[in-house]
Amino acid sequence: MTQAAAVDPMKVFAAAARILAEEPMFAVGEADIRGNTYRVFKNAPPSLVGIFLFGTQFADKDFLIYEDERLTFAETWERACRFANALARDFKIGKGDKVAIAMRNFPEWCISYMAIISLGAVVVPLNAWWKNEELHYGLADCGAKLVIVDDKRMERILPCKKDLGLTLILARGGGEGADHHYEELLESCWDASVPSVDIQPEDDFCIVYTSGSTGNSKGVILTHRGVVSTLLSWAFVASALKEARGGESLFGDNPGILLAVPLFHVTGSHSLFLMSMLIGRRVVMMYKWDPKKAVELINHHQLTNFVGVPSQSYELVDAAGDTSMPSLLDIGSGGAKRPPEHVKLLKKKFPNANPASGYGLSETNALGCIISLDDYQKHPDSTGRPVPPVTDIKIMMEEGEAQTGEVGEIWIRSPANFRGYLNLPEETAKSLTPDGWFKSGDLGRFDEEGFLYIVDRTKDVIIRGGENISSLEVEHRAHEFPGVAEVAAFSVPDEVLGERVGLVVYPKPGATVEPLALRDFIAAELAEFKVPERIWISPVPLPRLGTEKFDKRTVRMIALQHPPAYSA
Repeated sequence: MTQAAAVDPMKVFAAAARILAEEPMFAVGEADIRGNTYRVFKNAPPSLVGIFLFGTQFADKDFLIYEDERLTFAETWERACRFANALARDFKIGKGDKVAIAMRNFPEWCISYMAIISLGAVVVPLNAWWKNEELHYGLADCGAKLVIVDDKRMERILPCKKDLGLTLILARGGGEGADHHYEELLESCWDASVPSVDIQPEDDFCIVYTSGSTGNSKGVILTHRGVVSTLLSWAFVASALKEARGGESLFGDNPGILLAVPLFHVTGSHSLFLMSMLIGRRVVMMYKWDPKKAVELINHHQLTNFVGVPSQSYELVDAAGDTSMPSLLDIGSGGAKRPPEHVKLLKKKFPNANPASGYGLSETNALGCIISLDDYQKHPDSTGRPVPPVTDIKIMMEEGEAQTGEVGEIWIRSPANFRGYLNLPEETAKSLTPDGWFKSGDLGRFDEEGFLYIVDRTKDVIIRGGENISSLEVEHRAHEFPGVAEVAAFSVPDEVLGERVGLVVYPKPGATVEPLALRDFIAAELAEFKVPERIWISPVPLPRLGTEKFDKRTVRMIALQHPPAYSA
């Protein structure tokens, strides 16, 4: 069988049925989770530590590769245990304590993440693109007092260090202001024993921040059972496909993946980093996305997998030019919808590789749908079918559940769903139904074959290259600029990034708003990916609905018919 060969759906179904019936790792039972009964993996490890321990079977294989640095699976776990014991010894970190990580993609990020979790503590991965005020908000919101940083993030956090009572551990780079250094703590503790902590499935393991429609980013509280359910669900699908393909794995015989997305998002932490522990996959880390460098790394390390936001796989095609990448078997995407024409372009450019895509959210531990192989070629505009065996998805309309083909809001129910939004009980109640369904805010439909298609979203969110951006947050900052009377932020379609940030401004009477100055003003406080790349100046007040809210659909429609006053 070649990599491009079609897979018989009946063989996949038969393999899945056999695995469920005969493989203890994937046996399904029931459990009560926050008052509701769910299908669960009844033999799953109680916590993510079980996944860490599973990875030790690949002890001497390379795991984390960053430039000229290499760590095996065994070395990574040993360092994580030593660092965990140092955190417990010197900072009394224990079960339930919150510890933040603020750094770019480095091996220390992964080791710190594992160390914090193995103590039963709650890891808080902060967005490395955030600036001072955003980092201040996140740290104040989650209440973490200990922060593991690199030098760039330390500079941004130092202004609020005293105010928030923070202790900073510097993991990369130099500079003044750190209280401790990662390497010194690691060298001071040679106790590599696994921390002895009773971690239960419904204990919290992570708070990940995601932008919504309410302005500030929301802290999504994730549990151990949630993340383990996601990883086992993906492993189940991979196992069924491997069996149906006569033993040929999607990951190859010597799996390796390029980590080119941020670890502070669930695509990076779950799909790439944690999943690699289950399959013994090498992870080659990039500090910053560079498509030409990505081509070099894939070929140099003979990597089999690539997962990124859709714009990255598109740029990979352009950067490769006439260069082939024969080791590449799978080109996945997450974080945003991939344009259908990109699916065929990728297959044409890399005939040995199969484009794939996933749909999931921070609130679902990235679990939702998967589509790959010939299914994706036949349905390039679909996000796939719900991932078996513990995930349910339905389409809901005001009058009830939608029929096949009808568009409504996508609701997701699985043991991977989040526990709630940190410090936001009202937002939690709006998003989680009493019987456990998560209202995604995305609008979609199912076809006759059970494939899900995302057609729109209900929430006022822009998704630029996989990054969720709150329109309200952009608008709030723009309102602070002198002379601004009314503003509306919205998505501008883009072939590469999916969407860019657009902004329409109506000045106060007699005032003049210079678009570039407004753009620079917004950039001074907000992360670069949130800064408007198209700005229009409206000569009239913005249209409103009967509720007195701005009619954003009309604003956006009119704006896109005219050239912007500023374009990045």
